[in-house]
Amino acid sequence: MTELVFVAQVAASFGVRGEFKLISHMDDPLSVLEYNPLYNPRGEPALVITAARVHKGALVVKAEGIADKDKADALKGLKLYVRREDLPEVEDEDDFYITDLIGLEVRGTDGSVIGRLKGVEDFGAGDLLDIQPKGGASYFLMFTRENVPEVNIGAGYVVIAPPDEVIVPAEPDPQTDH
Repeated sequence: MTELVFVAQVAASFGVRGEFKLISHMDDPLSVLEYNPLYNPRGEPALVITAARVHKGALVVKAEGIADKDKADALKGLKLYVRREDLPEVEDEDDFYITDLIGLEVRGTDGSVIGRLKGVEDFGAGDLLDIQPKGGASYFLMFTRENVPEVNIGAGYVVIAPPDEVIVPAEPDPQTDH
């Protein structure tokens, strides 16, 4: 099966002529237009974008077969993907695709294993790492150079240095937990 890379998500309809807002996760948001069709999570062709413009941090797009507000409304929340082989190769070791982070081991700056990287989300204010510690509930950490000083895709880990305001759950001590 072809590997898919998450590149955009439909946010909401825009107007009454079938346009909709699209949150692009590409470095250059308009570069999502270079990939047609865009695929749904099952790998099926989902959208062919015919026009786009930047509007308040998102793209307003027009797609084939979406001619009215009702059809645009039905797309809300749709995650869109491109085939991995259609993307350019990553040449710099400091560059990577967000999808390559998912599942990596999360370590502290002291080398201790904290957990796994469950996902990467963007709710509009930038990328957030969804960290699943070895014990306890998952939590989000802003994906910045300060918070994530090292990403090593080849070795399979990221190092986090969360600010003091973020409380990283400690592993339960089997000697004291009864």
